[in-house]
Amino acid sequence: MRLHRAIGNTSFWVFGGGLAIMFLIPLIWTAVASVSPHGATAQQEGYGFANYRTLTEYDAGLPTYLWNSTYVSVLTVIFTLVLSLLGGYAFARFRFPGRDALFLLIIAILMVPYATLLVPLWVLLGELGLRNSLFGLALVLTLYQLPFSMFMMRISFEAVPREIEESALVDGCGTFGVLRRVLVFAVWPGMITVGLFAFLHAWNDFIAPLFMINDSSRYPLSLAIATLRQQTMGAVDFGATQAGVVIMALPCLLLFVLLQRHYVRGFMSGALKG
Repeated sequence: MRLHRAIGNTSFWVFGGGLAIMFLIPLIWTAVASVSPHGATAQQEGYGFANYRTLTEYDAGLPTYLWNSTYVSVLTVIFTLVLSLLGGYAFARFRFPGRDALFLLIIAILMVPYATLLVPLWVLLGELGLRNSLFGLALVLTLYQLPFSMFMMRISFEAVPREIEESALVDGCGTFGVLRRVLVFAVWPGMITVGLFAFLHAWNDFIAPLFMINDSSRYPLSLAIATLRQQTMGAVDFGATQAGVVIMALPCLLLFVLLQRHYVRGFMSGALKG
């Protein structure tokens, strides 16, 4: 028995370590390439940060693009958390006519190709005066995150025993009071998972900004990096592009490391409920 357990543990660590190395190699290669010398980049000789200086000085400037991405991502997270929290609570705790049909309709949005939604949304935002707006872009990104987020929050609420909610109601809490004072803390891991997914999607998305934003001073970082195609004798400046990829990856890696424990708990609660 101990031999089988040891073999199983060893196989697990070998397999997990191999996967980790496989996923880390592209990140390490990108980081090294961003500071490596290359004739078609700003870093002509030796190792240094000339590519990062090129990115910093590109068009509207790196601080502007970082602010745009941060603004859009934070708004997307806030909108997604508020709507999915209220919607998940309603679908999990209240019974009303057409509840299941409406929930299936929301989930069905995931089957619609992302790009096909952008044309009607572009028209709608134009009517609302939100075209070429970072606020409007955050609304678009929130819309696509809501089906998954609503599903996650519903199963998170369903995993909470009803006795907790009933006790709070007996103590005098109203429906919204129970949600705000009790249930929010019980579904915290699910909220972390939803918020992290919303941030990663908003921070890295390229298609929606490309379609919705035409003012270069309002580009998020993902779109700015894609448009950084400085030609030097027919060669693309991949050094500055790699530097941009590194800068984009750092907040995602940092957030995932800091929130990993809550992220795993949020997924496990949904898996156990399902």
